[in-house]
Amino acid sequence: MIEIFLRTLPFFAIIGLGFWAGRSRFFTEEATAYLTRFVFFFPLSAMIFRFAANLSIDDIFQPNLIIGYLAGTMATYLVANFIAFIRRQDMSTAAVEAQCAAIGNVGFLGLPMMVLLFGEAAVAPMMTVLTVDLVVFSSLIVMVINTHRGAGASLTTLRLVGMGLVSNPMILSIVAGLAWSASELPIPRPMNDFLAILGGAATPGALFAIGASLASKSAERVQVAAWLSFTKLALHPALVAVGVLWLMPVPTYVAGIAIAAAALPVAGNVFMLAQHYGVAPQRASAAILISTVVSIVSFPLVVAWVNTLP
Repeated sequence: MIEIFLRTLPFFAIIGLGFWAGRSRFFTEEATAYLTRFVFFFPLSAMIFRFAANLSIDDIFQPNLIIGYLAGTMATYLVANFIAFIRRQDMSTAAVEAQCAAIGNVGFLGLPMMVLLFGEAAVAPMMTVLTVDLVVFSSLIVMVINTHRGAGASLTTLRLVGMGLVSNPMILSIVAGLAWSASELPIPRPMNDFLAILGGAATPGALFAIGASLASKSAERVQVAAWLSFTKLALHPALVAVGVLWLMPVPTYVAGIAIAAAALPVAGNVFMLAQHYGVAPQRASAAILISTVVSIVSFPLVVAWVNTLP
């Protein structure tokens, strides 16, 4: 446990440095937004493309992993929705809360951390997890909110979902990387060096951007945010464990990565969606802040547990 904590500590230290920069106004909110945009569209895309170009479609399309992870994540999503409805929240607010409970920071935080903890072989299952999150749940929240607002499964809603998918650089990078892999062409050395140098900025840039963005997050709706953080950091990995260990068993190594991925804190893009639609941005903001702080301890605990799996 201590060794894992010490190995993950540098990641959270960079987040802390970014938080200080944002809180001290050394990095303004505008600067943080531009840094996030830069990382999202360039270094992270380069890193994901380079990873995917060394995989095959079979590496990512693992039916048991997809179904097991999807089942655990959907169960978490439904639990959060159920609790929200008990508290008399409307459909849109429940959707945002469920998104907080089920979607972790896989792209910015999870990918580089898992590679450090589990090795390069972690890339394939992490790509699977990332694809499920982006394709299924990022689409689901758009459909639910638009349905609640009367649009339903209209052409406008479907167009929004489709545009969200085809314009997401992470999805495009995965698809482009797999296409390159399928061509069986080697990556030319200058291109590989370019991707390696640019992709090398993804980890520190993303972690710093996470911290700087947290500096502008509020801690309002603390009780609700605490519940959502518990759901994300404890219930989600527990239900995913049921999915990948018993419902649709996968190799222990793969199961451990999926469970650890489920233990990541709430993804920053949940706040962006909540703010875009004007639905509960404060509680999404607080859930991101609280879950990220608590995950400094909770995430190493989950990783320590999955390392004991037979």
